[in-house]
Amino acid sequence: MDMLQFILITSGAIALVGVVCGTALAVAARFFAVHEDPRIEKVAEILPGANCGGCGLAGCTEYARAIVVDGAAINLCAPGGNEVIEQIAAFLGREATAAKKMVALVLCGGNDTQAQKRHAYNGVADCTAAQAVNGGDKACTYGCLGYGSCSRICPVAAIEICDGLAKVHPELCISCGACVKVCPRNIIKMVPADAPVHVLCSSHDKGPVVKKMCKVGCIGCTLCTKQVENQAITMDRFLAVVDYSKETPGKAAAEKCPVNCIIAADDSSSDAQPEVLQNENN
Repeated sequence: MDMLQFILITSGAIALVGVVCGTALAVAARFFAVHEDPRIEKVAEILPGANCGGCGLAGCTEYARAIVVDGAAINLCAPGGNEVIEQIAAFLGREATAAKKMVALVLCGGNDTQAQKRHAYNGVADCTAAQAVNGGDKACTYGCLGYGSCSRICPVAAIEICDGLAKVHPELCISCGACVKVCPRNIIKMVPADAPVHVLCSSHDKGPVVKKMCKVGCIGCTLCTKQVENQAITMDRFLAVVDYSKETPGKAAAEKCPVNCIIAADDSSSDAQPEVLQNENN
């Protein structure tokens, strides 16, 4: 057998193997194909495409599949809001249940001016890294470290760092919850956008200890609890906590707070996140 015959036979064998494999793959694709419900693609198109994970799934396509295949609730997409809920409900013939708008809130008011530091931190500008170094440089072990982990993970730049303290701009927040998950001190919470009052502190230390570390920390005086009914503000050890499921008049509690750690919102605003009013005791 000369070289030419060898090449021709080898080439023919390779071509034959290719044809056989291609045919086998085509047959397998035909008989084993998984046919996806076309409604999934349509629902995915209705969703905003933020892929933020706020619904608890990997992205909008996975959420669309859960809605169509598993019957998941259609009001889990915070960025889409009620408009998306209504469109999906109309398309699938399901009842549209409005979702209450939630926004992220940093439960700390101790910036670099108000709160003490216990040591200098010169490492990576990341809250988790700072927390790993002797529990963080802020004297209050419950306070915001202010190194911007939440700001960097926010997909819509709704969080900025001001004087060593993370600040959420509620009008930009899409309620994805990414900042909540990344905070190593668990002081970012999702709260109703129209909530009239917030306690910007997370410390459970006693009042004298708090005073040494932060000028605007909750000292557990309980004055705020006396300004509301139905236990809308209660004490969790030495920390005042708002029960957002109950109606809470904001200004009364804020005005009585001796350390200004309670902020009240303008009760006249109902549609958008209200403008925060500083305590009049300032």
